[in-house]
Amino acid sequence: MIVRDFKDCTALVSGSTGGIGFEIAAQLAEAGVPRLMINGRGQERGEEAAARIRQRAPACDVRFTAADPSVQEQAKRLVQSTVDAFGALDILVTSISGKLSPRPFHEVPEDAIDRLVAAHLQSVLYTCLAAMPHLMAREGGVIINMSSDAAKIATPGEVVQGACKAAVSMFSRTLALEGSRHGIRVHSLTPSIIKKTDAYNMVMADEFSKKLFEKASARARLGVPGPEDIAPMAVFLASPAASKITGQTISINGGISAG
Repeated sequence: MIVRDFKDCTALVSGSTGGIGFEIAAQLAEAGVPRLMINGRGQERGEEAAARIRQRAPACDVRFTAADPSVQEQAKRLVQSTVDAFGALDILVTSISGKLSPRPFHEVPEDAIDRLVAAHLQSVLYTCLAAMPHLMAREGGVIINMSSDAAKIATPGEVVQGACKAAVSMFSRTLALEGSRHGIRVHSLTPSIIKKTDAYNMVMADEFSKKLFEKASARARLGVPGPEDIAPMAVFLASPAASKITGQTISINGGISAG
């Protein structure tokens, strides 16, 4: 197992043109990661996000690849573009979300189920599958997958999302066991409601999900987290300071729940 300082690492963060993914990418760059690939589907938004990270961390070589990781060939291309650009991959963070407000299962549009499964689950599987050989070649590395508290706690309105995120968390724990043979550590983070994100604005604009998350927010006695509260845990888990930690599923939710 090889444990590398951030200064010797290359990171890829999928779904990182906004929200949690953007903040994790930016804080990795600020922490000293010198080579960073960010990702989204829109070229213009991606270039703008890369420029914002360069402003925060001028020493970091930040690049952008437009791709949809929920499509297997595009996930492969995203990972390969990172290796082609920088010569290696050491840190992978997956942060893709589906675009559907919580609602009762019987109200979920039929054509939305495949899209939710693709965004919440397939994007993680495909990107990790493409990344594993490169991490193994480096004899060490870190994968951090964004999951959700809906993976741990049955949440009305998030039947499909919760099932997919539960799969992500179990996938991450199992991959951690397999990856440990190659010095690869794997974790999942499980936030609940996250303010200052597009997803927050979306759920608060819907009557059903607004009532649901207003109740959840009231239980966040420590305050409803924002992306800036999630990112430090990802940075820590990716760092040499966490070199003996793997297979963890960690909630960051301001006290909405414990577990």
